[in-house]
Amino acid sequence: MKVLNNVTKIHILGIAGTFMGGIAQLAKAMGVEVTGSDKAIYPPMSTQLAQAGIAVSSDQDVTFLKSTPDTVVIGNAKSRGDVAVEATLNVLQSYTSGPQWLAENILHDRWVIAVAGTHGKTTTASMVAWILEYAGLEPGFLIGGVPSNFGVSARLGQSPFFVVEADEYDTAFFDKRSKFVHYHPRTLVINNLEFDHADIFDNLAAIQTQFHHCVRTVPSNGLIITPNDEINVDEVIAKGCWTPIETQGKQNADWTYELIQPDGSEFLVCYKGANIGTVKWPMTGVHNVRNALSALAAAQNAGVIVAHAVSALSAFTGVARRMSLVGKVKMKEGGGIILYDDFAHHPTAIATTLQGARKQLEQQGDQPDSVKEKRLIAVFEPRSNTMRMGIHQETLPVAFKEADVVYAFIDPAWNWELNSEHFSQPLVVANCYEQLVRDLLQTLRAGDTVVMMSNGSFGGIHQTLLQQLSAQQK
Repeated sequence: MKVLNNVTKIHILGIAGTFMGGIAQLAKAMGVEVTGSDKAIYPPMSTQLAQAGIAVSSDQDVTFLKSTPDTVVIGNAKSRGDVAVEATLNVLQSYTSGPQWLAENILHDRWVIAVAGTHGKTTTASMVAWILEYAGLEPGFLIGGVPSNFGVSARLGQSPFFVVEADEYDTAFFDKRSKFVHYHPRTLVINNLEFDHADIFDNLAAIQTQFHHCVRTVPSNGLIITPNDEINVDEVIAKGCWTPIETQGKQNADWTYELIQPDGSEFLVCYKGANIGTVKWPMTGVHNVRNALSALAAAQNAGVIVAHAVSALSAFTGVARRMSLVGKVKMKEGGGIILYDDFAHHPTAIATTLQGARKQLEQQGDQPDSVKEKRLIAVFEPRSNTMRMGIHQETLPVAFKEADVVYAFIDPAWNWELNSEHFSQPLVVANCYEQLVRDLLQTLRAGDTVVMMSNGSFGGIHQTLLQQLSAQQK
């Protein structure tokens, strides 16, 4: 595989993002000299870039231009007025976007399996990549998270197959199309579709238009996989589709499931009415069961025997920051506290995450334990642009229906607040991370399951809380 246009050196603006950091790792694997800059970098991307030997400088440092890179790859978090962007434009330096670079240098001659949708993209793409790996196909991938089966978010791979998380967010300040329009997939998964990214989309119809543009790029000998109960997706397909479609759902779909365990940790898979096999895995939630059906359909389209794909899912170990276990603390009085970290930041994702956690707690109800009451504690940070714009303020309280207590961090600079009257359970709001941890330490007790949800680093409260809880028990 060769980089087009004889590019041997690139600099990436906004390299700390999962997508741009993945681009950096792929370019490095192709033999390209890679440097980058950003204003903040933290694990897991900081770790991955360091392991790849990629140097990262401050976003205010423009000395990279003196090293004469062949091109500068600009992330969509960068805009006009940014010091490095202005410097790049002023010297007439060649530049491109991350999605364009990916399309031209990696995807142009590969069978692209793209996973799109408002929710579940990272997990479903990770499942597809793992199934292909399990089948011995050694796929390449670029995923907006770290699949535990691989330990990295991006890999060049050895086969024709490349799995990409297909984000609908805009490409760059100079290209306002959605990222996934660049990918030209042969296999396209659309998990679901809701209004999100209110900072760049005026309404749901604007997002549907971008999804329609993506559908237009899928060849007629490819495959599109959709849910059978999502009207917003149906409306996209109704705009025009020239590709065969397979559906997934509870019933009346090509791919269906039957829960063996109520929390989704074990389920039967059916394809066109025939029982294919049983998946037994550490994942929970019906949303992940349905993600699995989409992944199975995509893998079968790539030539994987379905029975082998089902076996692969039973060996799937999840994705970092998707109900990832932070730790367990054994309490002096008996019982313990379990801490999870999750990326959920949209009301639907929050609701499905907590539903899965609740089902898991209910299944533990018959198990012997010195603690009779098992509470589900939700801790969240509404830091996404859409959330802070107040778009989900009315639907957000309902998303926490399964939680017994809700804790929230609200930065005073956001000029945004939650109304406790709209919540069906106690709501505790803190305006700094330190206070949030103190509040939790004062009220957590044996039997509690704590789910911490944010699409950012959440101030590192996961490890802080674990360490301080553990210290209290010594």
